[in-house]
Amino acid sequence: MALDDTIAILSHAPVIGHLERDALRLVAFSAETRRLRQNEILFRQGDRSDGGYVVLSGEIAVTRAGSDEVTLAGPGSLVGQVALFVRMVRPAAAVARQPTSVLRISPTLMRRLLEEFPSAASEVRDALARDLDELTEGLGRVRRMLLDIDQH
Repeated sequence: MALDDTIAILSHAPVIGHLERDALRLVAFSAETRRLRQNEILFRQGDRSDGGYVVLSGEIAVTRAGSDEVTLAGPGSLVGQVALFVRMVRPAAAVARQPTSVLRISPTLMRRLLEEFPSAASEVRDALARDLDELTEGLGRVRRMLLDIDQH
Protein backbone atom coordinates (compact mmCIF):
# COMPACT_ATOMS: atom_id res chain seq x y z
CA MET A 1 0.00 0.00 0.00
CA ALA A 2 1.33 3.47 -0.88
CA LEU A 3 2.37 5.78 1.95
CA ASP A 4 -0.28 8.38 1.07
CA ASP A 5 -2.99 5.69 1.09
CA THR A 6 -1.88 4.51 4.54
CA ILE A 7 -1.85 8.07 5.86
CA ALA A 8 -5.35 8.65 4.44
CA ILE A 9 -6.67 5.57 6.27
CA LEU A 10 -4.89 6.56 9.51
CA SER A 11 -6.39 10.06 9.31
CA HIS A 12 -9.87 8.55 9.63
CA ALA A 13 -9.06 6.11 12.44
CA PRO A 14 -10.40 6.82 15.94
CA VAL A 15 -7.81 8.46 18.23
CA ILE A 16 -5.03 8.22 15.59
CA GLY A 17 -6.93 10.50 13.23
CA HIS A 18 -6.42 13.38 15.67
CA LEU A 19 -2.69 13.38 14.94
CA GLU A 20 -1.24 15.91 12.51
CA ARG A 21 0.04 14.77 9.11
CA ASP A 22 3.71 14.58 10.18
CA ALA A 23 2.72 12.34 13.10
CA LEU A 24 0.64 10.15 10.77
CA ARG A 25 3.64 9.87 8.47
CA LEU A 26 5.74 8.73 11.44
CA VAL A 27 3.11 6.10 12.28
CA ALA A 28 3.04 4.88 8.69
CA PHE A 29 6.85 4.52 8.69
CA SER A 30 7.30 3.18 12.23
CA ALA A 31 4.32 0.90 12.85
CA GLU A 32 4.46 -2.77 11.93
CA THR A 33 2.26 -3.95 9.05
CA ARG A 34 0.80 -7.40 9.48
CA ARG A 35 -1.04 -9.37 6.82
CA LEU A 36 -3.57 -11.97 7.91
CA ARG A 37 -5.18 -14.80 5.98
CA GLN A 38 -8.91 -15.45 6.23
CA ASN A 39 -9.72 -16.90 9.70
CA GLU A 40 -6.22 -16.10 11.02
CA ILE A 41 -6.21 -14.96 14.64
CA LEU A 42 -4.91 -11.45 15.30
CA PHE A 43 -5.11 -12.05 19.06
CA ARG A 44 -7.02 -14.19 21.55
CA GLN A 45 -9.05 -13.08 24.53
CA GLY A 46 -6.70 -13.23 27.53
CA ASP A 47 -3.52 -12.56 25.51
CA ARG A 48 -1.20 -9.79 26.69
CA SER A 49 -1.61 -6.76 24.45
CA ASP A 50 1.15 -5.48 22.21
CA GLY A 51 -0.60 -2.37 20.92
CA GLY A 52 -3.63 -1.28 18.96
CA TYR A 53 -4.32 -2.16 15.34
CA VAL A 54 -5.64 0.04 12.56
CA VAL A 55 -7.31 -2.00 9.82
CA LEU A 56 -5.84 -1.02 6.45
CA SER A 57 -7.80 -3.50 4.32
CA GLY A 58 -10.10 -6.45 4.88
CA GLU A 59 -12.19 -7.04 7.98
CA ILE A 60 -11.62 -8.15 11.57
CA ALA A 61 -14.30 -9.79 13.75
CA VAL A 62 -14.00 -8.95 17.45
CA THR A 63 -15.75 -11.30 19.90
CA ARG A 64 -15.86 -12.03 23.63
CA ALA A 65 -16.24 -15.46 25.19
CA GLY A 66 -19.79 -16.05 26.37
CA SER A 67 -21.27 -13.41 24.06
CA ASP A 68 -22.96 -13.82 20.69
CA GLU A 69 -22.14 -10.22 19.78
CA VAL A 70 -19.62 -9.72 16.97
CA THR A 71 -18.13 -6.33 16.18
CA LEU A 72 -16.80 -5.95 12.65
CA ALA A 73 -13.85 -3.65 12.01
CA GLY A 74 -13.09 -2.58 8.45
CA PRO A 75 -10.58 -0.17 6.92
CA GLY A 76 -9.94 2.81 9.16
CA SER A 77 -11.19 1.02 12.29
CA LEU A 78 -9.10 0.82 15.43
CA VAL A 79 -8.99 -2.51 17.26
CA GLY A 80 -7.63 -2.35 20.81
CA GLN A 81 -7.82 1.37 21.58
CA VAL A 82 -6.79 1.05 25.24
CA ALA A 83 -3.78 -1.07 24.19
CA LEU A 84 -2.38 2.01 22.42
CA PHE A 85 -1.60 3.44 25.84
CA VAL A 86 -1.04 0.53 28.23
CA ARG A 87 -0.12 -3.13 28.13
CA MET A 88 -3.06 -5.18 29.36
CA VAL A 89 -4.89 -8.48 29.04
CA ARG A 90 -7.01 -8.54 25.88
CA PRO A 91 -10.72 -8.51 26.84
CA ALA A 92 -11.78 -9.91 23.44
CA ALA A 93 -10.53 -11.98 20.52
CA ALA A 94 -9.91 -10.67 17.00
CA VAL A 95 -9.96 -12.82 13.84
CA ALA A 96 -9.62 -11.88 10.17
CA ARG A 97 -12.87 -12.58 8.28
CA GLN A 98 -11.05 -12.31 4.95
CA PRO A 99 -7.49 -11.50 3.86
CA THR A 100 -6.69 -8.45 5.97
CA SER A 101 -3.86 -5.99 6.53
CA VAL A 102 -3.42 -4.17 9.84
CA LEU A 103 -0.94 -1.67 11.22
CA ARG A 104 0.21 -2.34 14.82
CA ILE A 105 0.83 0.76 16.90
CA SER A 106 2.67 -0.06 20.12
CA PRO A 107 2.28 1.91 23.36
CA THR A 108 5.94 2.93 22.96
CA LEU A 109 5.25 4.45 19.52
CA MET A 110 2.06 6.12 20.79
CA ARG A 111 3.94 7.65 23.73
CA ARG A 112 6.63 8.93 21.33
CA LEU A 113 3.97 10.51 19.12
CA LEU A 114 2.31 12.25 22.04
CA GLU A 115 5.66 13.57 23.30
CA GLU A 116 6.84 14.81 19.89
CA PHE A 117 3.48 16.31 18.89
CA PRO A 118 2.04 17.99 22.02
CA SER A 119 -0.84 19.68 20.17
CA ALA A 120 -1.95 16.27 18.94
CA ALA A 121 -1.68 14.97 22.51
CA SER A 122 -4.24 17.59 23.60
CA GLU A 123 -6.59 16.57 20.81
CA VAL A 124 -6.24 12.88 21.66
CA ARG A 125 -6.90 13.66 25.34
CA ASP A 126 -10.02 15.65 24.40
CA ALA A 127 -11.29 12.86 22.12
CA LEU A 128 -10.79 10.27 24.86
CA ALA A 129 -12.56 12.54 27.35
CA ARG A 130 -15.53 12.85 24.98
CA ASP A 131 -15.64 9.05 24.61
CA LEU A 132 -15.60 8.67 28.38
CA ASP A 133 -18.39 11.24 28.76
CA GLU A 134 -20.52 9.32 26.24
CA LEU A 135 -19.85 6.06 28.05
CA THR A 136 -20.76 7.62 31.40
CA GLU A 137 -23.99 9.03 29.96
CA GLY A 138 -24.87 5.64 28.46
CA LEU A 139 -24.22 3.87 31.76
CA GLY A 140 -26.40 6.45 33.50
CA ARG A 141 -29.27 5.70 31.09
CA VAL A 142 -28.90 1.96 31.67
CA ARG A 143 -28.87 2.53 35.45
CA ARG A 144 -32.08 4.58 35.25
CA MET A 145 -33.75 1.89 33.09
CA LEU A 146 -32.77 -0.82 35.57
CA LEU A 147 -34.08 1.25 38.49
CA ASP A 148 -37.37 1.78 36.61
CA ILE A 149 -37.67 -1.97 36.01
CA ASP A 150 -36.85 -2.72 39.64
CA GLN A 151 -39.55 -0.31 40.87
CA HIS A 152 -42.28 -1.98 38.82
